[in-house]
Amino acid sequence: MVQEIMRDEVFLSQKAEPATPEDLPIAQDLLDTLAAHKDGCVGMAANMTGVSKRIIAFDNEGKYMVMFNPEIIKKSSLYEAEEGCLSLTGTRRARRWQSIKVQYQNEQFQTRFKAFTGWTAQIIQHEIDHCEGVLI
Repeated sequence: MVQEIMRDEVFLSQKAEPATPEDLPIAQDLLDTLAAHKDGCVGMAANMTGVSKRIIAFDNEGKYMVMFNPEIIKKSSLYEAEEGCLSLTGTRRARRWQSIKVQYQNEQFQTRFKAFTGWTAQIIQHEIDHCEGVLI
């Protein structure tokens, strides 16, 4: 189900709780909401829909991917970026890593590791920041 976009910066600044298998429906709502905003959005964290859980969904080179409890475990090549966010107005500067390795859980809550670079890595970092209560 498509959810309303959260714009309350106090809520968005709170660190999200770990996701559990009971949170699978939240991931589907996140995918539906992301798809509904595909013209201006490439990634979304659960707190952007008012749910304080560590779940992100993003465009991974043309196909949506969901991660539960993502954490960046390796990073390299810092650079400056300019980003926008559906929950915030305008664009803001952010420091990002060109290459990252993420530990996360899939829909079966199996632990996985995957490396990302470039634009996809930037999207993931933005969404993980949301999980940490970090606003750009």
